[in-house]
Amino acid sequence: MEIIRYAELRPQPWRNGGGVTRELASHPKAASAQDGAWDWRVSIAEVSKAGDFSGFPGMERVLTVIDGELLLLTVDGAEHPLEKYRPFRFSGEAASHGALPTGDIRDLNVITRTGSFKGYTSIIELSKKRAHPLFEGQLGVLLQGQATVSAGAAEEAGDGAEQTGAEQDGAEQNVAEQDVAAVPAPEPEALSRYDAVVGSDERSPEILGRGFLAVVSIDRVAGEGAG
Repeated sequence: MEIIRYAELRPQPWRNGGGVTRELASHPKAASAQDGAWDWRVSIAEVSKAGDFSGFPGMERVLTVIDGELLLLTVDGAEHPLEKYRPFRFSGEAASHGALPTGDIRDLNVITRTGSFKGYTSIIELSKKRAHPLFEGQLGVLLQGQATVSAGAAEEAGDGAEQTGAEQDGAEQNVAEQDVAAVPAPEPEALSRYDAVVGSDERSPEILGRGFLAVVSIDRVAGEGAG
């Protein structure tokens, strides 16, 4: 189970010097937030003054205000009032400018290379009774409140079909392997604000708590090779 601690991330200047950002994850891993060598990136930016946003030619952006009330984002001359927790998709190539009528904000940025990956952001309310799982290709970011994360239960082998022949011969060995694997699960770990949890299809992390979670999904566009 992988947790990215926000407090340990180093702030980096925007490409145009208009603000700072902290990278949560990228692929492939870039040397810095500025070099653009990645095909996708998830980051949190601090916006404390009006100004132009950096351009990302060949990319698509999903921007979500996660702290503060309002960002007035102008994209290619059209103004879009972005309220808290409402994701907005736009082209990275577009001329974009942000104004802050209600003060400083933070925003969650998902930037993907057009034609290779597609990014999505959903904001969900957490529950103390029903855990929210995170799967492969997802990243969960705690935006507000208190939460813990724990590794989900391991998937059971087989699909419940009746075993015959060689499968029956190996039944005792399977039971023995399951006994060895039945080790106590790790204790749940507390999450701080803006900590991120990396999803997995193997013992998918499960988040419990009270507050709001951003679930970022990065999907490979059909037709692209693995890598």
